[in-house]
Amino acid sequence: MPYLDWNATAPPLPEVLDAMRAAGEQGWGNPSSIHARGRAARGRVEDAREAVGALTRRDPRDVTFTAGGTEANNLAVRSAFDEASSGAPQPGNAVLVTSRLEHPSVAKVAEALEREGKARVRWVGVGKDGTLDLLDLERALEEPEVRLVAVQAVNGETGVVQPLAEIFSRVSRHPKNPRVHVDAIQAWGKLADLDVLDQADTLSVAAHKFRGPKSIGALVARPGVRLRPVLVGGSQERGLRPGTVDPIGAAGLAAAARHAGSSPARYAVLGALRDRLEARLLPLGAIRVGTGPRVPHVANLSFAGWLGAELVAALDLEGVCVSSGSACSAGTVEPSVVVSAMLGAKVATSCVRFSMGEDTTSDEIDETIAIATRVLRR
Repeated sequence: MPYLDWNATAPPLPEVLDAMRAAGEQGWGNPSSIHARGRAARGRVEDAREAVGALTRRDPRDVTFTAGGTEANNLAVRSAFDEASSGAPQPGNAVLVTSRLEHPSVAKVAEALEREGKARVRWVGVGKDGTLDLLDLERALEEPEVRLVAVQAVNGETGVVQPLAEIFSRVSRHPKNPRVHVDAIQAWGKLADLDVLDQADTLSVAAHKFRGPKSIGALVARPGVRLRPVLVGGSQERGLRPGTVDPIGAAGLAAAARHAGSSPARYAVLGALRDRLEARLLPLGAIRVGTGPRVPHVANLSFAGWLGAELVAALDLEGVCVSSGSACSAGTVEPSVVVSAMLGAKVATSCVRFSMGEDTTSDEIDETIAIATRVLRR
């Protein structure tokens, strides 16, 4: 069964499963307990903090564990508009600059902040190629009270890489020095050159996107960036994220993060497979969604005359796993917000995303081409 939905979740590495199994047998204690079992569990958690720090090129002390990328994005965005952490303008005057390219864990938080009267959102325009409109970003940055710019590194639906260097350059000229949060969840382990992320104030991480376990991630902050908890409760994670950190999940995250540090080279070779897939399917009535610079393992194609969800189901019946958009929006009848912003709702309703991974083989691609050709010609 060809599995071409790696952007939704990546299959866990064998060494990740081994690390979690060992932690389940020996490190299952509460990391906050001071006895031997607790210390053994704490060792797993701190080992994961070191691994995430190394992956993101940040001090491990600035790594805050979360339940995943969604919580990390919520923590980053909401913290910027908490008066106690920012100390800047009164609620309602502060501006959040972002776009409809963002994951729902950023876009919907932006909408919620506006409803709550804590921020005014300036939605930046989107180009048909899937990148942020830099001229409109410049216009948005003319707002005097911009407090946060939230941008992703790689779009999970289209694979388009955002022009982060240009974005940071423009933000740096703003007199109020607003924060920049980068949702880098789809970038870790995929892109070799991530030096530009050193300029971000906060970065989000989700383990299962780079072959770790689900339900664990992290927010990594620049030293000096003040965060405020979204949840209230205990004092775990320096009071920023109450709740017991799972040492078993942390052990899996540590193994996956170390693997991700060396995996961009394995992803780079997937560009040839992606190009072969597109070359065979585009003549069957498809257009490519996202013509900007892309990561090498993602192809998003819109097939005229098909509903994306129906084509996904048809391919699934033939044994091919793909998706019609973000896994976080699966099961809804609404077209992709991202593709709608780029190319309109009609194109968005007919999209299918093929996302590969380092274990994807040439035979899987050939089988997918054969099956998709048969289905599309019915």
